[in-house]
Amino acid sequence: MVRLSAVGVGLAPITGPVLRADNHCVSPTVLIVDDHAAFRALARQLLQADGYDVIGEATDGQAGLHAAGSLQPDVVLLDVRLPDMDGFEVAGDLAQCCAAAVVVTSSSDDPLYPERATSSGARGFVAKHDVCGAALDRLLA
Repeated sequence: MVRLSAVGVGLAPITGPVLRADNHCVSPTVLIVDDHAAFRALARQLLQADGYDVIGEATDGQAGLHAAGSLQPDVVLLDVRLPDMDGFEVAGDLAQCCAAAVVVTSSSDDPLYPERATSSGARGFVAKHDVCGAALDRLLA
């Protein structure tokens, strides 16, 4: 299942609001790919409170790939464990097909996840309990 919202504007990963040519502020856009509705809702609230624009959600890897292609978000927040695909595999596919900065997340603090995330093409790893705008800002800077 994919829930799509208004399509974002950005073409490259950015942090914090930016000023467009027409002098309007634009927030970085985010797609959340996670099979747990409660986490998606919490992440949406936290990121929106920190100035990010959550433009879509997907519940599995295939839906996430499709949504990333159609929405063209600046950032994809991607769970490691998805029902149909490994999150690191999805990160690698996203690195090949879109300009979004991928941030891998998990409820596990596995010490190998940060290295696996970057080797799969993601910008980095943030544990689910640490997801917030500031954490994304650090990885996107």
